[in-house]
Amino acid sequence: MNASSKPFAAAALLIASMAAANAASAQVVGSSHTRIPQDPEAVALNNFLAEAQTALDAKDYATAAKDYQSYLEKKPEDAAVHFQLGYAYTAMQKLDDAKLQYQKAIELNPKMSEAHLNLGLALMDSDPGAAIAPLQKATELLPNQQRARFALGVAYERSNQPAQAVEQYRAAEKLDDKDFETHFALGRTLLNSGHPAEAEPEFRAALVLKNDSLPSRLGLAKSLAAQKKSNAAAQEFEVYLKTAPADHAAQVERASLLFDAGKLDDALAELDRAANGQPEALPALKLRANILYQKKQFSDLLPVLQKAIVLAPQDPNLQAQLGHAYLEKRDYPNAVQQLTAAMKANPSLDLLNDLVAAEYLSKNYGAALSGLDILAQHEELPFGSWFIRATCYDRLGQVPQALAAYQKFLQLNKDETSDMYFEATARARTLERELKNKKR
Repeated sequence: MNASSKPFAAAALLIASMAAANAASAQVVGSSHTRIPQDPEAVALNNFLAEAQTALDAKDYATAAKDYQSYLEKKPEDAAVHFQLGYAYTAMQKLDDAKLQYQKAIELNPKMSEAHLNLGLALMDSDPGAAIAPLQKATELLPNQQRARFALGVAYERSNQPAQAVEQYRAAEKLDDKDFETHFALGRTLLNSGHPAEAEPEFRAALVLKNDSLPSRLGLAKSLAAQKKSNAAAQEFEVYLKTAPADHAAQVERASLLFDAGKLDDALAELDRAANGQPEALPALKLRANILYQKKQFSDLLPVLQKAIVLAPQDPNLQAQLGHAYLEKRDYPNAVQQLTAAMKANPSLDLLNDLVAAEYLSKNYGAALSGLDILAQHEELPFGSWFIRATCYDRLGQVPQALAAYQKFLQLNKDETSDMYFEATARARTLERELKNKKR
Protein backbone atom coordinates (compact mmCIF):
# COMPACT_ATOMS: atom_id res chain seq x y z
CA MET A 1 0.00 0.00 0.00
CA ASN A 2 3.04 2.26 0.04
CA ALA A 3 2.12 4.69 -2.71
CA SER A 4 4.78 7.13 -1.47
CA SER A 5 7.36 5.02 -3.31
CA LYS A 6 5.97 6.18 -6.67
CA PRO A 7 8.67 8.16 -8.53
CA PHE A 8 8.17 11.91 -8.61
CA ALA A 9 9.70 12.49 -12.04
CA ALA A 10 6.22 12.85 -13.57
CA ALA A 11 5.35 15.58 -11.09
CA ALA A 12 8.56 17.38 -11.91
CA LEU A 13 7.68 17.24 -15.58
CA LEU A 14 4.24 18.65 -14.89
CA ILE A 15 5.60 21.59 -12.92
CA ALA A 16 8.35 22.26 -15.41
CA SER A 17 6.03 21.99 -18.39
CA MET A 18 3.90 24.80 -17.02
CA ALA A 19 7.01 26.90 -16.61
CA ALA A 20 8.15 25.88 -20.10
CA ALA A 21 4.93 27.11 -21.61
CA ASN A 22 5.37 30.48 -19.93
CA ALA A 23 9.01 30.64 -20.97
CA ALA A 24 8.12 29.72 -24.54
CA SER A 25 5.79 32.69 -24.84
CA ALA A 26 8.68 34.94 -23.86
CA GLN A 27 11.10 33.19 -26.18
CA VAL A 28 9.10 33.18 -29.41
CA VAL A 29 10.56 35.65 -31.92
CA GLY A 30 7.71 37.71 -33.31
CA SER A 31 7.21 38.15 -37.07
CA SER A 32 6.69 41.48 -38.83
CA HIS A 33 6.38 42.76 -42.36
CA THR A 34 9.00 45.40 -41.45
CA ARG A 35 12.49 43.96 -41.54
CA ILE A 36 14.40 45.02 -38.38
CA PRO A 37 18.15 44.42 -38.30
CA GLN A 38 19.10 42.14 -35.39
CA ASP A 39 22.37 41.14 -33.77
CA PRO A 40 23.37 37.77 -35.33
CA GLU A 41 24.42 36.34 -31.94
CA ALA A 42 21.08 37.29 -30.38
CA VAL A 43 19.26 35.73 -33.34
CA ALA A 44 21.26 32.53 -32.90
CA LEU A 45 20.47 32.40 -29.18
CA ASN A 46 16.77 32.97 -29.83
CA ASN A 47 16.87 30.22 -32.42
CA PHE A 48 18.34 27.81 -29.86
CA LEU A 49 15.46 28.64 -27.47
CA ALA A 50 12.82 28.37 -30.17
CA GLU A 51 14.17 25.06 -31.42
CA ALA A 52 14.40 23.78 -27.87
CA GLN A 53 10.77 24.71 -27.28
CA THR A 54 9.74 22.98 -30.50
CA ALA A 55 11.63 19.88 -29.38
CA LEU A 56 9.95 20.00 -25.95
CA ASP A 57 6.54 20.23 -27.58
CA ALA A 58 7.43 17.13 -29.60
CA LYS A 59 8.78 15.43 -26.46
CA ASP A 60 12.19 15.23 -28.10
CA TYR A 61 13.97 15.95 -24.85
CA ALA A 62 17.46 15.01 -26.06
CA THR A 63 17.33 17.61 -28.82
CA ALA A 64 15.90 20.19 -26.43
CA ALA A 65 18.72 19.51 -23.97
CA LYS A 66 21.33 19.93 -26.71
CA ASP A 67 19.82 23.28 -27.76
CA TYR A 68 19.71 24.51 -24.17
CA GLN A 69 23.33 23.48 -23.69
CA SER A 70 24.32 25.42 -26.82
CA TYR A 71 22.48 28.46 -25.51
CA LEU A 72 24.12 28.25 -22.07
CA GLU A 73 27.57 28.09 -23.62
CA LYS A 74 26.94 31.67 -24.67
CA LYS A 75 24.77 32.81 -21.74
CA PRO A 76 25.65 30.71 -18.70
CA GLU A 77 23.99 33.12 -16.26
CA ASP A 78 20.45 32.57 -17.53
CA ALA A 79 18.66 30.92 -14.56
CA ALA A 80 15.49 30.20 -16.52
CA VAL A 81 17.33 28.18 -19.16
CA HIS A 82 19.22 26.20 -16.53
CA PHE A 83 15.80 25.36 -15.13
CA GLN A 84 14.54 24.35 -18.59
CA LEU A 85 17.59 22.16 -19.13
CA GLY A 86 16.94 20.53 -15.76
CA TYR A 87 13.40 19.85 -16.90
CA ALA A 88 14.66 18.19 -20.09
CA TYR A 89 17.08 16.04 -18.09
CA THR A 90 14.26 15.06 -15.74
CA ALA A 91 12.19 13.91 -18.71
CA MET A 92 15.17 11.84 -19.86
CA GLN A 93 15.52 10.33 -16.33
CA LYS A 94 18.99 11.87 -16.01
CA LEU A 95 18.19 13.01 -12.52
CA ASP A 96 21.76 13.70 -11.39
CA ASP A 97 22.21 16.08 -14.32
CA ALA A 98 18.79 17.57 -13.62
CA LYS A 99 19.70 18.26 -9.98
CA LEU A 100 22.82 20.16 -11.04
CA GLN A 101 20.81 22.36 -13.38
CA TYR A 102 18.13 23.10 -10.77
CA GLN A 103 20.86 23.95 -8.25
CA LYS A 104 22.50 26.29 -10.76
CA ALA A 105 19.15 27.97 -11.42
CA ILE A 106 18.72 28.50 -7.67
CA GLU A 107 22.23 29.96 -7.36
CA LEU A 108 21.39 32.48 -10.07
CA ASN A 109 17.85 33.15 -8.85
CA PRO A 110 17.28 32.09 -5.22
CA LYS A 111 13.60 33.03 -5.44
CA MET A 112 12.82 30.74 -8.37
CA SER A 113 10.18 28.67 -6.61
CA GLU A 114 9.83 26.13 -9.44
CA ALA A 115 13.55 25.32 -9.25
CA HIS A 116 13.36 24.64 -5.51
CA LEU A 117 10.29 22.48 -6.05
CA ASN A 118 11.74 20.50 -8.96
CA LEU A 119 15.04 20.00 -7.14
CA GLY A 120 13.16 18.49 -4.20
CA LEU A 121 11.17 16.26 -6.52
CA ALA A 122 14.32 15.12 -8.32
CA LEU A 123 15.89 14.18 -4.98
CA MET A 124 12.78 12.43 -3.66
CA ASP A 125 13.47 8.89 -4.81
CA SER A 126 17.21 8.75 -4.12
CA ASP A 127 17.51 10.90 -0.99
CA PRO A 128 14.19 12.06 0.51
CA GLY A 129 15.98 13.59 3.48
CA ALA A 130 17.92 15.89 1.17
CA ALA A 131 14.67 16.76 -0.62
CA ILE A 132 13.22 18.35 2.50
CA ALA A 133 15.24 21.60 2.41
CA PRO A 134 14.42 22.64 -1.18
CA LEU A 135 10.80 21.60 -0.77
CA GLN A 136 10.56 23.59 2.46
CA LYS A 137 11.88 26.61 0.56
CA ALA A 138 9.35 25.97 -2.20
CA THR A 139 6.48 26.05 0.32
CA GLU A 140 7.79 29.37 1.65
CA LEU A 141 7.86 30.83 -1.86
CA LEU A 142 4.56 29.16 -2.81
CA PRO A 143 2.52 29.32 0.42
CA ASN A 144 -0.77 28.67 -1.35
CA GLN A 145 0.32 25.81 -3.61
CA GLN A 146 -1.10 22.53 -2.39
CA ARG A 147 1.26 20.30 -4.40
CA ALA A 148 4.35 21.83 -2.79
CA ARG A 149 2.98 21.02 0.66
CA PHE A 150 2.07 17.54 -0.47
CA ALA A 151 5.55 16.89 -1.86
CA LEU A 152 7.13 18.09 1.39
CA GLY A 153 4.84 15.71 3.29
CA VAL A 154 6.03 12.80 1.14
CA ALA A 155 9.67 13.74 1.76
CA TYR A 156 9.08 13.73 5.51
CA GLU A 157 7.16 10.44 5.32
CA ARG A 158 9.92 8.74 3.35
CA SER A 159 12.47 10.10 5.82
CA ASN A 160 10.62 8.35 8.65
CA GLN A 161 9.38 11.59 10.20
CA PRO A 162 5.65 10.86 10.39
CA ALA A 163 4.67 13.73 12.69
CA GLN A 164 6.14 16.29 10.28
CA ALA A 165 4.60 14.45 7.32
CA VAL A 166 1.16 14.61 8.93
CA GLU A 167 1.60 18.33 9.54
CA GLN A 168 2.38 18.99 5.87
CA TYR A 169 -0.38 16.70 4.58
CA ARG A 170 -2.90 18.49 6.80
CA ALA A 171 -1.67 21.83 5.49
CA ALA A 172 -2.06 20.54 1.93
CA GLU A 173 -5.55 19.31 2.78
CA LYS A 174 -6.56 22.79 3.96
CA LEU A 175 -5.46 24.19 0.60
CA ASP A 176 -7.42 21.56 -1.35
CA ASP A 177 -9.69 19.20 0.54
CA LYS A 178 -10.79 17.54 -2.71
CA ASP A 179 -7.40 16.09 -3.52
CA PHE A 180 -7.48 12.31 -3.41
CA GLU A 181 -3.73 11.79 -3.04
CA THR A 182 -3.53 14.01 0.03
CA HIS A 183 -6.33 12.21 1.88
CA PHE A 184 -4.82 8.85 1.02
CA ALA A 185 -1.26 9.81 2.00
CA LEU A 186 -2.46 11.32 5.27
CA GLY A 187 -4.47 8.20 6.07
CA ARG A 188 -1.52 5.97 5.23
CA THR A 189 0.88 7.95 7.43
CA LEU A 190 -1.53 8.06 10.36
CA LEU A 191 -2.18 4.32 10.11
CA ASN A 192 1.50 3.41 9.83
CA SER A 193 2.38 5.65 12.78
CA GLY A 194 -0.20 4.08 15.11
CA HIS A 195 -3.20 6.42 14.77
CA PRO A 196 -5.86 4.24 13.11
CA ALA A 197 -8.83 6.22 14.45
CA GLU A 198 -7.51 9.38 12.77
CA ALA A 199 -6.63 7.44 9.62
CA GLU A 200 -10.15 6.06 9.16
CA PRO A 201 -11.86 9.33 8.08
CA GLU A 202 -9.00 10.09 5.69
CA PHE A 203 -9.44 6.78 3.88
CA ARG A 204 -13.20 7.35 3.79
CA ALA A 205 -12.66 10.80 2.27
CA ALA A 206 -10.30 9.28 -0.30
CA LEU A 207 -12.95 6.71 -1.24
CA VAL A 208 -15.56 9.43 -1.69
CA LEU A 209 -13.24 11.02 -4.24
CA LYS A 210 -12.18 7.73 -5.84
CA ASN A 211 -14.47 4.88 -4.93
CA ASP A 212 -12.52 2.27 -6.93
CA SER A 213 -9.21 2.91 -5.12
CA LEU A 214 -8.10 -0.48 -3.83
CA PRO A 215 -5.29 0.92 -1.64
CA SER A 216 -7.80 3.24 0.04
CA ARG A 217 -10.24 0.37 0.61
CA LEU A 218 -7.45 -1.75 2.07
CA GLY A 219 -6.30 1.16 4.23
CA LEU A 220 -9.81 1.62 5.58
CA ALA A 221 -10.08 -2.09 6.36
CA LYS A 222 -6.74 -2.07 8.17
CA SER A 223 -7.59 1.07 10.16
CA LEU A 224 -10.85 -0.53 11.31
CA ALA A 225 -9.04 -3.75 12.20
CA ALA A 226 -6.48 -1.83 14.25
CA GLN A 227 -9.37 -0.26 16.20
CA LYS A 228 -10.77 -3.76 16.95
CA LYS A 229 -13.86 -3.03 14.85
CA SER A 230 -13.80 -6.63 13.67
CA ASN A 231 -17.16 -6.85 11.89
CA ALA A 232 -16.78 -3.55 10.03
CA ALA A 233 -13.19 -4.39 9.10
CA ALA A 234 -14.18 -7.84 7.81
CA GLN A 235 -16.84 -6.24 5.61
CA GLU A 236 -14.33 -3.80 4.13
CA PHE A 237 -11.86 -6.61 3.48
CA GLU A 238 -14.65 -8.52 1.75
CA VAL A 239 -15.34 -5.58 -0.57
CA TYR A 240 -11.62 -5.22 -1.25
CA LEU A 241 -11.13 -8.92 -1.96
CA LYS A 242 -13.89 -9.00 -4.55
CA THR A 243 -11.60 -6.92 -6.75
CA ALA A 244 -8.27 -8.25 -5.43
CA PRO A 245 -8.93 -11.97 -4.84
CA ALA A 246 -5.24 -12.85 -5.15
CA ASP A 247 -4.23 -10.82 -2.09
CA HIS A 248 -3.60 -13.77 0.23
CA ALA A 249 -2.34 -11.60 3.09
CA ALA A 250 -5.63 -9.69 3.09
CA GLN A 251 -7.56 -12.97 3.06
CA VAL A 252 -5.63 -14.20 6.09
CA GLU A 253 -6.24 -10.88 7.84
CA ARG A 254 -9.96 -11.13 7.13
CA ALA A 255 -9.95 -14.70 8.45
CA SER A 256 -8.34 -13.42 11.64
CA LEU A 257 -11.08 -10.81 12.04
CA LEU A 258 -13.77 -13.45 11.55
CA PHE A 259 -12.02 -15.58 14.17
CA ASP A 260 -12.02 -12.64 16.59
CA ALA A 261 -15.74 -12.23 15.96
CA GLY A 262 -16.32 -15.89 16.83
CA LYS A 263 -17.22 -16.87 13.24
CA LEU A 264 -14.98 -19.91 13.21
CA ASP A 265 -16.43 -21.68 10.17
CA ASP A 266 -16.33 -18.49 8.08
CA ALA A 267 -12.73 -17.93 9.18
CA LEU A 268 -11.75 -21.45 8.10
CA ALA A 269 -13.47 -20.95 4.74
CA GLU A 270 -11.54 -17.73 4.17
CA LEU A 271 -8.28 -19.48 5.01
CA ASP A 272 -9.12 -22.24 2.55
CA ARG A 273 -9.70 -19.65 -0.18
CA ALA A 274 -6.39 -17.98 0.68
CA ALA A 275 -4.50 -21.29 0.56
CA ASN A 276 -6.10 -22.39 -2.72
CA GLY A 277 -4.34 -25.72 -2.48
CA GLN A 278 -0.91 -24.16 -1.90
CA PRO A 279 1.33 -24.58 1.19
CA GLU A 280 0.35 -22.05 3.85
CA ALA A 281 2.71 -19.54 5.42
CA LEU A 282 3.30 -19.50 9.17
CA PRO A 283 0.71 -16.77 10.07
CA ALA A 284 -2.02 -18.68 8.23
CA LEU A 285 -1.02 -21.97 9.87
CA LYS A 286 -1.06 -20.37 13.32
CA LEU A 287 -4.49 -18.91 12.71
CA ARG A 288 -5.82 -22.21 11.37
CA ALA A 289 -4.43 -23.94 14.45
CA ASN A 290 -6.16 -21.48 16.78
CA ILE A 291 -9.46 -22.01 14.99
CA LEU A 292 -9.21 -25.80 15.12
CA TYR A 293 -8.15 -25.60 18.77
CA GLN A 294 -11.27 -23.56 19.56
CA LYS A 295 -13.41 -26.05 17.65
CA LYS A 296 -11.70 -28.91 19.54
CA GLN A 297 -10.90 -30.63 16.25
CA PHE A 298 -7.68 -32.09 17.57
CA SER A 299 -7.22 -34.71 14.85
CA ASP A 300 -7.21 -31.95 12.24
CA LEU A 301 -5.12 -29.73 14.51
CA LEU A 302 -2.14 -32.08 14.85
CA PRO A 303 -0.90 -31.95 11.21
CA VAL A 304 -1.39 -28.17 11.08
CA LEU A 305 0.76 -27.67 14.17
CA GLN A 306 3.38 -30.08 12.87
CA LYS A 307 3.68 -28.02 9.67
CA ALA A 308 3.91 -24.81 11.67
CA ILE A 309 6.68 -26.20 13.91
CA VAL A 310 8.72 -27.12 10.84
CA LEU A 311 8.63 -23.40 9.93
CA ALA A 312 9.19 -22.19 13.52
CA PRO A 313 10.86 -25.01 15.48
CA GLN A 314 11.74 -22.79 18.45
CA ASP A 315 8.28 -21.32 18.97
CA PRO A 316 7.24 -22.43 22.50
CA ASN A 317 3.60 -21.53 21.92
CA LEU A 318 3.36 -23.94 19.01
CA GLN A 319 5.05 -26.65 21.07
CA ALA A 320 2.63 -26.01 23.94
CA GLN A 321 -0.36 -26.15 21.62
CA LEU A 322 0.90 -29.37 20.05
CA GLY A 323 1.50 -30.86 23.47
CA HIS A 324 -2.05 -30.02 24.54
CA ALA A 325 -3.41 -31.49 21.30
CA TYR A 326 -1.52 -34.73 21.96
CA LEU A 327 -2.91 -34.68 25.50
CA GLU A 328 -6.44 -34.38 24.17
CA LYS A 329 -5.74 -37.21 21.73
CA ARG A 330 -4.45 -39.33 24.65
CA ASP A 331 -1.04 -39.64 23.05
CA TYR A 332 0.66 -39.05 26.38
CA PRO A 333 4.31 -39.78 25.50
CA ASN A 334 4.26 -37.22 22.67
CA ALA A 335 2.38 -34.80 24.91
CA VAL A 336 5.12 -35.05 27.54
CA GLN A 337 7.83 -34.52 24.92
CA GLN A 338 6.27 -31.36 23.45
CA LEU A 339 5.19 -29.89 26.78
CA THR A 340 8.63 -30.45 28.29
CA ALA A 341 10.25 -28.65 25.36
CA ALA A 342 7.78 -25.79 25.69
CA MET A 343 8.43 -25.55 29.44
CA LYS A 344 12.16 -25.27 28.87
CA ALA A 345 11.68 -22.47 26.35
CA ASN A 346 8.94 -20.48 28.09
CA PRO A 347 7.77 -21.85 31.44
CA SER A 348 4.30 -21.00 32.72
CA LEU A 349 1.91 -22.39 35.33
CA ASP A 350 -0.72 -23.29 32.73
CA LEU A 351 1.87 -25.22 30.77
CA LEU A 352 3.11 -26.94 33.92
CA ASN A 353 -0.45 -28.04 34.75
CA ASP A 354 -0.71 -29.64 31.32
CA LEU A 355 2.67 -31.30 31.77
CA VAL A 356 1.67 -32.69 35.18
CA ALA A 357 -1.47 -34.17 33.61
CA ALA A 358 0.54 -35.70 30.76
CA GLU A 359 3.12 -37.19 33.12
CA TYR A 360 0.40 -38.57 35.37
CA LEU A 361 -1.53 -40.12 32.48
CA SER A 362 1.74 -41.55 31.15
CA LYS A 363 2.16 -43.18 34.58
CA ASN A 364 5.30 -41.14 35.23
CA TYR A 365 4.20 -40.63 38.82
CA GLY A 366 7.49 -39.32 40.15
CA ALA A 367 7.68 -36.67 37.43
CA ALA A 368 4.06 -35.69 38.06
CA LEU A 369 4.79 -35.25 41.77
CA SER A 370 7.80 -33.07 40.97
CA GLY A 371 5.63 -30.87 38.81
CA LEU A 372 3.01 -30.60 41.55
CA ASP A 373 5.71 -29.57 44.03
CA ILE A 374 6.69 -26.70 41.73
CA LEU A 375 3.06 -25.66 41.28
CA ALA A 376 2.53 -25.65 45.02
CA GLN A 377 5.30 -23.08 45.37
CA HIS A 378 3.34 -20.63 43.21
CA GLU A 379 -0.31 -21.29 43.95
CA GLU A 380 -2.62 -23.17 46.26
CA LEU A 381 -3.31 -26.49 44.63
CA PRO A 382 -6.96 -27.11 43.71
CA PHE A 383 -8.69 -30.24 44.95
CA GLY A 384 -8.17 -32.01 41.61
CA SER A 385 -4.40 -31.66 41.96
CA TRP A 386 -4.61 -33.18 45.43
CA PHE A 387 -6.34 -36.21 43.94
CA ILE A 388 -3.53 -36.58 41.38
CA ARG A 389 -0.93 -36.16 44.14
CA ALA A 390 -2.66 -38.80 46.26
CA THR A 391 -2.91 -41.23 43.34
CA CYS A 392 0.79 -40.76 42.48
CA TYR A 393 1.87 -41.50 46.05
CA ASP A 394 -0.52 -44.45 46.08
CA ARG A 395 0.91 -45.93 42.85
CA LEU A 396 4.44 -45.46 44.19
CA GLY A 397 3.56 -47.30 47.41
CA GLN A 398 4.10 -44.26 49.65
CA VAL A 399 1.16 -44.99 51.92
CA PRO A 400 1.38 -42.21 54.56
CA GLN A 401 1.81 -39.50 51.93
CA ALA A 402 -1.00 -40.98 49.82
CA LEU A 403 -3.40 -41.10 52.80
CA ALA A 404 -2.62 -37.49 53.74
CA ALA A 405 -3.19 -36.34 50.17
CA TYR A 406 -6.50 -38.25 49.88
CA GLN A 407 -7.67 -36.68 53.13
CA LYS A 408 -6.70 -33.21 51.87
CA PHE A 409 -8.65 -33.86 48.68
CA LEU A 410 -11.73 -34.99 50.62
CA GLN A 411 -11.46 -31.89 52.79
CA LEU A 412 -11.41 -29.57 49.77
CA ASN A 413 -13.81 -31.42 47.47
CA LYS A 414 -17.46 -30.43 47.95
CA ASP A 415 -18.90 -32.72 45.27
CA GLU A 416 -19.68 -35.94 47.13
CA THR A 417 -21.25 -37.52 44.03
CA SER A 418 -18.14 -37.47 41.84
CA ASP A 419 -16.18 -40.56 40.88
CA MET A 420 -13.02 -39.04 42.38
CA TYR A 421 -14.81 -38.59 45.73
CA PHE A 422 -15.87 -42.22 45.86
CA GLU A 423 -12.43 -43.49 44.80
CA ALA A 424 -10.64 -41.23 47.29
CA THR A 425 -12.97 -42.29 50.10
CA ALA A 426 -12.44 -45.98 49.37
CA ARG A 427 -8.66 -45.69 49.05
CA ALA A 428 -8.36 -43.59 52.22
CA ARG A 429 -10.18 -46.29 54.21
CA THR A 430 -8.02 -49.01 52.72
CA LEU A 431 -4.79 -47.12 53.43
CA GLU A 432 -5.89 -46.39 57.01
CA ARG A 433 -6.37 -50.11 57.58
CA GLU A 434 -2.99 -50.88 56.02
CA LEU A 435 -1.25 -48.43 58.36
CA LYS A 436 -3.06 -49.83 61.41
CA ASN A 437 -2.11 -53.37 60.49
CA LYS A 438 1.53 -52.35 60.09
CA LYS A 439 1.57 -50.85 63.58
CA ARG A 440 0.36 -54.10 65.09
